[in-house]
Amino acid sequence: DFLPLKCDACGEVFCKDHIRYDDHKCSSAYKKNVQVPVCPLCNAPIPVQKGEIPDVVVGAHMDKDCKYNPAQQRRIFTNKCLKPGCKRKEMMKVLCEQCGGNFCIKHRHPLDHDCKGSSHPTSKA
Repeated sequence: DFLPLKCDACGEVFCKDHIRYDDHKCSSAYKKNVQVPVCPLCNAPIPVQKGEIPDVVVGAHMDKDCKYNPAQQRRIFTNKCLKPGCKRKEMMKVLCEQCGGNFCIKHRHPLDHDCKGSSHPTSKA
């Protein structure tokens, strides 16, 4: 393929082997070849000025300005069982139909948690 290709940054004409910015050392590559690195901890975009090394800039952000706090990460198992003495937590709420309390799978039935709710039968059948 001997078709001439025009560089979209500097406007010069090159063959297919030299059309990449790095291959012809394009002096205008900074206009088109823009990449914004993202912090791997807080997922914030980190602006990089011309001539700066992205890894160094992201590292400096992580050391100084990063808003990442591992203590604030959302926990999956947050629904604590209300049965006295039970310390189990479930990913989803398991509510008792009679008393409305949240219990673990083991204590979900009214007879298993000494339900103080309404005195309706435990089964609708």
